[in-house]
Amino acid sequence: MTRRQAREEAFILIFEKQFNDDSLADILELATEVREFEADDYIKQVFFGVFEKLSELDSVISEKAIGWSISRISKTALAILRLALFEIKFMDDIPVSVSINEAVELCKKYATKEDAAFVNGILSTKD
Repeated sequence: MTRRQAREEAFILIFEKQFNDDSLADILELATEVREFEADDYIKQVFFGVFEKLSELDSVISEKAIGWSISRISKTALAILRLALFEIKFMDDIPVSVSINEAVELCKKYATKEDAAFVNGILSTKD
């Protein structure tokens, strides 16, 4: 599985968790069975890491999304933002530009052009 494919699987898991009260482990186990993929170290690190650092990630999103509350951001864009911010803040082996570009590409595939522009704007904002 390529990193891009793994990132997409991680995004889908993060998105699913927003609608599912099952444990992270149960969601991951069911997803790997149903979608017939093996969760590599990257997928596990991102999926579990996003929810471990959720309040910190959402704080950054809230701070950068001036005039927007977390509840107003589409669930798709929110999952993508959380994934990308986790990579940017906690995964030194992934260049920031790659995280931003991949987030925008996920938006183009799963969301709208407006979401892609919004996500790009949030992630491109300097600290």
